[in-house]
Amino acid sequence: MDKPDRTVDESKEERAAEPTVEAAEHTAGDSAVGLEKEAHLDALPEVTQFEEGFSWNTVIGALFVSIVMMPAAIYLGLVTGSGVIGSTAEWVTIILFTYVAQRSYTRLRKQEIYILYYTAAALASTGSHFLAGGPFAGLIWNQYLVQSPAARAFGIADRIPTWVVPKPGSEALVGRNFLHPDWMVPIALLLLGAVLHRAMGLGMGYAMFRITADMERLPFPLAPVAAAGATALGEASSEKESWRWNVFSIGTMLGLVWGLFYVGIPTVTSAAFNRALQLIPIPFVDLMPNTEHVFPAGQIAISSDIVSIMVGFVLPFWLIVGEFISAMIAQLIIAPHLARSGMLPHWHPGMNIIQTSIATGIDFWMSVGIGGAIVVALIGMYNIGKAAVQAGRRRRGEVMTGLAPKAPPPGRGDWNLGLSIGVWAFGTLCYVVICNRLVPNFPVWLLIFFGFIWTPLNSYISARMFGLTGRGVSFPYLRQASFVLSGYKGIDIWFAPIPLGDYGGSAQFFRSVELTGTRFRSIVKAEVLIIPIVLLFSFVFWTYFWRMGEIPSALYPYANRMWPIEATYAALWPTATLTPESNWLLQAIKWNVITLTSAYGFALYGIVNLLKLPTMLFYGMITGVSMPTTGAVPMFVGAMLGRYYFSKRFGSRWGAYTPVLLAGYSCGMGLVGMTGVALGMIAKSTSYLPY
Repeated sequence: MDKPDRTVDESKEERAAEPTVEAAEHTAGDSAVGLEKEAHLDALPEVTQFEEGFSWNTVIGALFVSIVMMPAAIYLGLVTGSGVIGSTAEWVTIILFTYVAQRSYTRLRKQEIYILYYTAAALASTGSHFLAGGPFAGLIWNQYLVQSPAARAFGIADRIPTWVVPKPGSEALVGRNFLHPDWMVPIALLLLGAVLHRAMGLGMGYAMFRITADMERLPFPLAPVAAAGATALGEASSEKESWRWNVFSIGTMLGLVWGLFYVGIPTVTSAAFNRALQLIPIPFVDLMPNTEHVFPAGQIAISSDIVSIMVGFVLPFWLIVGEFISAMIAQLIIAPHLARSGMLPHWHPGMNIIQTSIATGIDFWMSVGIGGAIVVALIGMYNIGKAAVQAGRRRRGEVMTGLAPKAPPPGRGDWNLGLSIGVWAFGTLCYVVICNRLVPNFPVWLLIFFGFIWTPLNSYISARMFGLTGRGVSFPYLRQASFVLSGYKGIDIWFAPIPLGDYGGSAQFFRSVELTGTRFRSIVKAEVLIIPIVLLFSFVFWTYFWRMGEIPSALYPYANRMWPIEATYAALWPTATLTPESNWLLQAIKWNVITLTSAYGFALYGIVNLLKLPTMLFYGMITGVSMPTTGAVPMFVGAMLGRYYFSKRFGSRWGAYTPVLLAGYSCGMGLVGMTGVALGMIAKSTSYLPY
């Protein structure tokens, strides 16, 4: 967790993932419980035969996702802040291709299904700021950051290096033109980084898999869940009809109807009249003008996208309950008390929720977020270590009974282990050299330590944790702390490509690939396909959207309202390595608040354990302590409906329905988004004609 702040409509997926991997494990388990029963996960045998998963279906699927899903994901991310398209594009692709194969009287093999799943996820994934659309999304964010009021207020706008983004006032920014010479170096670094990142992940990930799975024979308890969850829909290709089609269709219709009012009408009116008509406020309904007299400084708003309710169907019930309880206490009790006590000096009546989030975040909630992150990290490490010791004892007992390291099975598509490590080492060396050339005053020994010592060590620790317990391990704020303690002065290092990574999760990924019977070389072929496609279409679509209008602007309501908050924190962190009078970050961090929050977190954990309450309730209360009501209320409504109405009506099948329903909803919203993109293109192409 690099960002301790809580924005008004923070990603639901990110909030679920914040309690390290324990929450992620429960999330995956809850959402896949029905699929596990369908696929008989407990009976997955050890695979001895492997087949090629890369085929022309993969190529067609990659083009489908890039041409159809990517622009929709970009558009919806900017307009609504919704990440459902990027996170479920793999579902949509698999369902569509399975349907086409079924109607063509053929059947997709599970190996093809898995490679399709992998390719779609890689092409349509959503990163920070809800930006999908590949690497060029980062350049769009950078151009906004350098021109943002926050960057000017904190004094970093003119200090951001030109190898990150052109200087404010550059024709490259004024004309919104990626082909301007000022973009040459940032784009070159972007392309090189994209290739090195994927190659290094493949190399070190495979090495970690060989060490932990083949040599140490660790069990990877969650790998079968991922393998079966990705291939479960493949079973439908042999059926004439499947419940998945019915559920997916219902979700699609919900997405179409809601998307028509939520996205469609604003898009059509914007294209026709250059002014968007919003029947439903995007992305939330701000209630602060009506509540600030009773609850001063309380961030009270309701998300206007029903996806929040649907996410409540999928995420762990007690996690959402904990977040709801903490959010209500924080915004209805704690924030008003702080405001009346004069502890929020930057807040004053009349502020909207965006301004309130920034002011109260700097005064108080940012420090609360840091304290909560520390608690979650330390407790997570303790629990993981405890489980690892127990699992390690079991594994040692198996070794003593004669369980030898496993040799790579024939036909799995393995390659030389030394080659994998060599690819990673070459990429790391490139990062060290590039970073040293870009920021020559930063200690080079620290770059070498990060790249060649800490990264492989941390990756091995994390891979063993995944192998033994199904959970990873993270060390929060290591990157930020190293910058501050290094003695470096300036902000360049905050934007430099630091060779710091964790590839432990890739070991579990390779184990999932193995369990599907897919040859490993299929992954390499998919990567060779993904890299040029994602770079090409990322450039094409982001160039188009940027040329349509400024980003953010009134054309994109979510980005226009939320990016100022995110830019505030993005501009705040680099001030930590400036001179004391310019160090806004250290002024914003309240160590007494961090200490009290940490003490509260540990005490809460003890109470939850003492009363034998669900652990996920604790994680929800920690992550929700600085959360606005925006998403907490509708997700709580969804969780209550799912648990006390739909689960009783549909029984155990409800756990299998929810992810497919969410995938269908994302498809429906995507169709509306694609229609909006098409209308925008038509409007822009005809607006300059003289007739």
